[in-house]
Amino acid sequence: MGIQTSDQHALALNETVEFDAANDPSGDSQSSKKADLAGPGIGDYDELEKILPRDYNPLLNPKETQQAIFHVKRYIEDNLCKELSLMMVEVPLIVDADSGVNDMLDRDGSRTPIQFHISNDRDKHPIDAQVVQAATKWKRMALKQFECRPGEGICTDMRAVRKDYFLDHDHSAYVDQWDWERVITNEQRNLEFLKSIVRKIWKVLVGAEKFAQNMFPELRQSRYPNLPEELTFIHAEELLAIYPDLPRKRRETVILQKHPAIFIIGIGWPLLDGFPHEMRAADYDDWVTDTSKQTQRDTHGLNGDILVWNHVTQRRHELSSMGIRVNAESLRRQLEMSNLLDNLKFPYHQAIVNNQSPLSIGGGIGQSRTLMLLLRKAHLGEVSVTVWPKVLKEMCAKKNIFVLE
Repeated sequence: MGIQTSDQHALALNETVEFDAANDPSGDSQSSKKADLAGPGIGDYDELEKILPRDYNPLLNPKETQQAIFHVKRYIEDNLCKELSLMMVEVPLIVDADSGVNDMLDRDGSRTPIQFHISNDRDKHPIDAQVVQAATKWKRMALKQFECRPGEGICTDMRAVRKDYFLDHDHSAYVDQWDWERVITNEQRNLEFLKSIVRKIWKVLVGAEKFAQNMFPELRQSRYPNLPEELTFIHAEELLAIYPDLPRKRRETVILQKHPAIFIIGIGWPLLDGFPHEMRAADYDDWVTDTSKQTQRDTHGLNGDILVWNHVTQRRHELSSMGIRVNAESLRRQLEMSNLLDNLKFPYHQAIVNNQSPLSIGGGIGQSRTLMLLLRKAHLGEVSVTVWPKVLKEMCAKKNIFVLE
């Protein structure tokens, strides 16, 4: 078996699968797998009403929640910077559309940024601007601006708007992340280095949970077990081999019931069933690099996601997406595979192709997602102020879930 944290966390390919695929509501057909690539959202409010907790009582009141949010945020920021040798920096909310810096989130063009025209000086010096969907590409360029050396990096308190999400219990149009980026050497472009960075991040998140519970002991509840001290690492190809008939979301759900905190490696490359574990943009994470010598399997990709089992919602819960970034070679190949070679005209892409951008590793950690988990909340709206449809707010109120407005 290729990838795991330790022997006690190993995932054996011949383990017994305690799951009946025939009873899986998401189906086991190829068409179901293809549809599953759209993302992890619920889909409609009838379905959401069924999955929201029925016996929910928040452990912290709104005032206590706000106090906890800001203390835990500071803890995570301080300790991320300490563990990864980062410094906090300012981050843009809007970017020039012609820069190619905005994050497109995937490579099928389905999630587009908000764009607007700034007339500026009676349209003599206009700018077409976009609201960022994430700061993924900007951060890599910023490493050079802030003169970061190998082993140094930046962390941001990033805000973004993603208008194409379905708004459910853990997806909102308003996104807040700790977007971070760190300079690496060419020799560090490997899975072992990726895993070492993931472990440092996990140490911070586990510590943040204990910190929150020291502030508010009522957060310690036997029905909501704490995060495990160690993550389980598994490659997307291994997960497919264990559950070959299940769509991606169902694979994640089932494995999380056995191992409640995992890091799935290799997201974006087509797996043996012909589909990637999930779509990834072509121009930041490296999902094309061959890693077979390190895994002893036919594997690709130097990126991955941290997922946990949420004991409040009884569902999969994504906390972070991250990876070693593309170099000149992998960028060209990924753009070609995605039919996006025209993007090479943008300054961001030109800088990578011409080796003018530092090699880096980076990612985003969802702030509200993390706080929702650590403070034992049933809905993102309990820790984040944004817009929600009336149907969702009424549905939540009936279940003792009161979203902030």
